[in-house]
Amino acid sequence: MGQQCDLPERQIMASVDVVVVGAGLSGLICARALQRSGHAVRVLEARDRIGGRLQSLNTACGAVVDLGGQWGGRTHHRLAALLAELHLQRFPSFYEGDGIFHWQGEAHRAGLESDLDFSTSVVGFRADALPLPTEQIVQTLQLQREFRHLVAQVPAAAPWTAPGALQLDRTTIASWLSRRRASPLARYPFSWLTRVGGSGGFEPWESSMLHLAWTQAVAPQHEAPETWLVEGGMGQVAQRLAAELVPCLQLGAPVRAIEDTGAGVRVHHDADSLEARAVVVALPPPLRLGIHFSPQLPAGWTGLLHRSPMGAMVKVLAIYPEAFWREDGLSGLGIGTLPTLELIADSSPPGGRPGILAGFIAAEQAVQWQGQPGEVQEAMVRADLAAYLGPRAAQPSQLILKNWNMEPWSRGAFTSFLIPGAWQTYGSIWQEPHGRVIWAGTEAALRWPGYFEGAIEAGLSAAEQAQEWIRPSPGG
Repeated sequence: MGQQCDLPERQIMASVDVVVVGAGLSGLICARALQRSGHAVRVLEARDRIGGRLQSLNTACGAVVDLGGQWGGRTHHRLAALLAELHLQRFPSFYEGDGIFHWQGEAHRAGLESDLDFSTSVVGFRADALPLPTEQIVQTLQLQREFRHLVAQVPAAAPWTAPGALQLDRTTIASWLSRRRASPLARYPFSWLTRVGGSGGFEPWESSMLHLAWTQAVAPQHEAPETWLVEGGMGQVAQRLAAELVPCLQLGAPVRAIEDTGAGVRVHHDADSLEARAVVVALPPPLRLGIHFSPQLPAGWTGLLHRSPMGAMVKVLAIYPEAFWREDGLSGLGIGTLPTLELIADSSPPGGRPGILAGFIAAEQAVQWQGQPGEVQEAMVRADLAAYLGPRAAQPSQLILKNWNMEPWSRGAFTSFLIPGAWQTYGSIWQEPHGRVIWAGTEAALRWPGYFEGAIEAGLSAAEQAQEWIRPSPGG
């Protein structure tokens, strides 16, 4: 179920109220909101499928897995409301039992902190349950308290105005930790956040301390963003939204240029051109650079986009007849310093049949992994599955490897990140439209960017902004 959308033959409208570029969740939400307000919309999608980073797949055993995002969280209220509206059922992620913390070549079985609160634990594990040096655990928790204090001072809409923002934005995360003479264990929660903690698939030396603090101010890990899953897969969301928009959807239509005509915009794609009153670009920041804008984007915008790479991410899905780890009192959660898999988690349906482990290869490890031959890639993944959960884990009935870095219309996952200095120099423009060009996509959200919740927020916000260009002017 790759969100293939069979569209009927039809005459392409020469003019609409709004063109939406990108049929990911944010673009679909935006288009639906505009259509429900009575406006003519066209959605242009470069791929031959809908959904963007929202993509599901039917496995050999008949279960459905999500190749992209899959989780919802405790404070993802817009997403929960959308699922209820679409008549999709949620179920809690499985965290019952112990987890495995793999540290410096040794697997430690340990209990999990309540709600996996990362602010009071060692990457979700109860600090008092880990057989590690006390002084290192004390320093780890102290640094996390210092970080929480820093996060609390970062404004979501304007991180460059935080106290000490200039220095924080010029300081990499790795440098900040070095200045505090952090032990390897004390460093690890910060590395984990950059690589797989929802921040974007990057290394601690690739971004600034200000950026990391901002990610936790707007999308805090302590609010448990991986609390629940969707029966039948999250990909159904895109399918059901698209069912309302079929007459408006056009696949295989990458947008090449957008020009402001004075009275509106003209959007050029591979098959045709469209005129509209406004255009919403619901793409990851790096992909916006592939569109020619006339008038051209301000220097500040192009500077920001050039400094907003996508994270490097590979998703692994291992399918088993049953979730065998549960028999041993394990939750299926594994985190640690293994060569390939930074994180695995139980993603099985209720009842644990089939058993499904979702895992992630992130940042530098993803880049190194994707350079290996296919059989070596698979062997590396199997070795780490066994390191976490024993030899049975190395023999899934099906092993699925989704390399988002190789997707030309995504170029990575989970989301984009800013390199050091970018917030301070270019940040003030990050949500400003370019005339009739309005930005959407999860990266444009003020709350939960990089998550489905952020995609919905950004799509709804973009729809409101677009309507300002449609409404008649006073006295007009």
